[in-house]
Amino acid sequence: MANIQQQKKRVRIAERQREENLRYRSTVKTLTKRLEAAVAEGDTDKVAAEYRELTRMIDKAASHGALHKNTAGRKKSRVARLVAGGTAA
Repeated sequence: MANIQQQKKRVRIAERQREENLRYRSTVKTLTKRLEAAVAEGDTDKVAAEYRELTRMIDKAASHGALHKNTAGRKKSRVARLVAGGTAA
């Protein structure tokens, strides 16, 4: 465990950042599942809304560093193919 005050502070900050990153990644997964369900139902309005929300969250997660920019691009590409009617493996 850290002995110096600044080290203790950095441990607290790192924990807070880790939890924030986890929230971003978890939200992206949840929104992806919601989008897949909307595509399966075939509701175009719901698909459009979910897609918009998901891409916004992916961009936000990437800008905050919770996702690598290439990972964010790959996820956006996959959901775009899913919405367009292709396969999103």
